[in-house]
Amino acid sequence: MLSPGAAGWRALRWAGGQARAWVRGLRASPRAWSAMPSWVIDRYGSNEVLRFTRDMMFPIIHFPNEVIIRVHAASLNPIDLSMRRGYGATALNMKRDPLKLKTEETEFPLTLGRDVSGVVMECGLSVSYFKPGDEVWAAIPPWKQGTLSEFVVASGNEVSFKPKCLSHIEAAALPYVGLTAWSALNQVGGLNKSNCSGKRILILGASGGVGTFAVQLVKAWGAHVTAVCSHDASTLVKKLGADDVIDYKSGNLEEQLKTLPLFDFILDNVGGSTEKWALDLLKKWSGATYVTLVTPFLINMDKLGVADGMLQTGVTIGSKTLKHLLKGVHYRWAFFTPSGPSLDEIAELVNSGKIQPVIDEVFSFSEVPKAFLKLEGGHARGKTVINVISRQ
Repeated sequence: MLSPGAAGWRALRWAGGQARAWVRGLRASPRAWSAMPSWVIDRYGSNEVLRFTRDMMFPIIHFPNEVIIRVHAASLNPIDLSMRRGYGATALNMKRDPLKLKTEETEFPLTLGRDVSGVVMECGLSVSYFKPGDEVWAAIPPWKQGTLSEFVVASGNEVSFKPKCLSHIEAAALPYVGLTAWSALNQVGGLNKSNCSGKRILILGASGGVGTFAVQLVKAWGAHVTAVCSHDASTLVKKLGADDVIDYKSGNLEEQLKTLPLFDFILDNVGGSTEKWALDLLKKWSGATYVTLVTPFLINMDKLGVADGMLQTGVTIGSKTLKHLLKGVHYRWAFFTPSGPSLDEIAELVNSGKIQPVIDEVFSFSEVPKAFLKLEGGHARGKTVINVISRQ
């Protein structure tokens, strides 16, 4: 395990490097690039909108805290399927251009892909924590150009050193799902290694990317884990540390779970009708919490516009929170949050052997449309990874 920890080294290197930052400047690559290979979409739709181009504009460092990463591996997440269809376009476009400065109101050509594992190529003026040649990983926010490209630009505070024990292929499977689970469990749910021991935690949708990470994380923190998945994924989920595995296809899931002791925490990756009964499985008046990753926030903004969508979202979360609080349990929504320091903590868990990547299938860069179809078919057992560097 690292000492004093990756997060500590991040702070120390930042402090020590500030005095030198002004003389570093931009580190130019050996040759000047103007275009690069990339998978893009020019409109929203199904899989046929994916287009390969060799003429995607090379990313530019616009802010002094940014780095350019050469992508060795990327991976797909359900949000990539949703964004391909246009999900969240209203909110994401507002985030991309909040002041409406662009003369053309279009996000296209748009590159999908959120996860990256690769090598730093260039650094902005104020970047002192990384240097060209460093092996890093990151999850790029959905309002930025994605990672299904030869290069991608990221803020330095979104990037972390890649775990030394993982290859780029392995590392690319973790950042987005890891940070999503971290947000739900730690930042929103308040769980950590100091208060999780012995708690009963239920994870709905335990065999996907977020679920497999969440099982390992709370188990590393000492919790008793009950995982819900299909029977063919039970062996995998047990191997990851789940104490009890419930097959949702073997009967009425609600009735099966009611036979178990009540839970201290529920992470819901499924949504839908589960919300109507899952909160009844929590211990009342004990601080027990239900956190769902399936929210109407972006859908509301797509349907109603920014102002009305935000208003409707606020009313919904407020009313649900109050309703369940009166019943003695906490109700929360969680979202992916980009964070290099959180990835530092995740990297320590990976390097210590407490968390491992779960990869369903690896595709070459030329097979990106095939990888999307694989993900669209559902029933993933871990992540769909793209070996970007193999294109050469």
